[in-house]
Amino acid sequence: MGIDLVFVLEKILLISAVLAVSLVVAMYCTWGERKVAGWIQDRIGPDRAGPLGLLQPLADGGKLFFKEEIIPSNANRFLFVLGPSLAMLTACMTGAVIPWGDVLTIGDMQVSLQVADINVGILYIFGVVSLGVYGIMIGGWASNNKFSLLAAVRGASQIISYELAMGMSLIALLMLTQTLSLKEIVEQQREGYWNIVYQPLGFLLFLICAFAECNRAPFDLPEAENELNGGYHLEYSSMKLGFFLFAEYINMFISSALMATLYFGGYAFPFMDELGLSGNVVTILGIVALFLKTFAFIFFFMWVRWTLPRFRYDQLMKLGWKVLIPLALLNMLLTGGFILWQQS
Repeated sequence: MGIDLVFVLEKILLISAVLAVSLVVAMYCTWGERKVAGWIQDRIGPDRAGPLGLLQPLADGGKLFFKEEIIPSNANRFLFVLGPSLAMLTACMTGAVIPWGDVLTIGDMQVSLQVADINVGILYIFGVVSLGVYGIMIGGWASNNKFSLLAAVRGASQIISYELAMGMSLIALLMLTQTLSLKEIVEQQREGYWNIVYQPLGFLLFLICAFAECNRAPFDLPEAENELNGGYHLEYSSMKLGFFLFAEYINMFISSALMATLYFGGYAFPFMDELGLSGNVVTILGIVALFLKTFAFIFFFMWVRWTLPRFRYDQLMKLGWKVLIPLALLNMLLTGGFILWQQS
């Protein structure tokens, strides 16, 4: 009974830590976004709220928190509240199966830095991400606004279209690794080469689809301000709007961590086992390595946003169905041929 209580407390603390880190990273991604935009556009960015503008996210959060809650008179009140809640919930759930580090030794305890090491981890992430589209659809429909509804339909069709290519790009990776466990995928890369060596085309397809799944430019059609006046969250205010915005940044953070885990070794780093360091030191360095890779991807997300123009909707659909899906099928075929060649 005591062991069970310790296990439950350990998981509660780990869940709280992952949730807190996700929220803090999402909060400061808003600051980083404006700093990167300022750097690209040859200006300063936030610089008045604290040193280097580091208190700007707190000011923005306080502004959203204390703003008046407005629910349109013709909106479906229950679904209007459910939409942003569902978007935020699914965004926070995806981090549960990502291995944030190896085992941490505390006294006689071995603490795994992964909330749930399930043998269908990738399927779990795809299932939760698929539920996230309901937050967008419900929010856009419940607003009873034609622009919000059009943006929600755009978002749903975009996410469904690009999930196909993303899933097929991962099938090739699963053919090589023979597992759905993210922990096992990281351990295989720790013992050999990173998966980017074997799956460069699969990684490129996954990266492009991740932009579309997160509604990031140049795939931010559901939030096209110049066409839809703000998109599916047009009628939202206060923290309901904040939930939609936070969910987008948490999804970007989790997508970056997932790409680092699947293709760039996760918490593994070069010469990890040859340095001769103690277990906890290696674990801490692995956590740092994973977050450095993740932040590099987050910077790339921001860089692309302020560099490339937005696609037209017909271009977006053509890319998803006529380019990415055939390339994903070709990648699966090439991977199967490579595996057969290795076995023979």
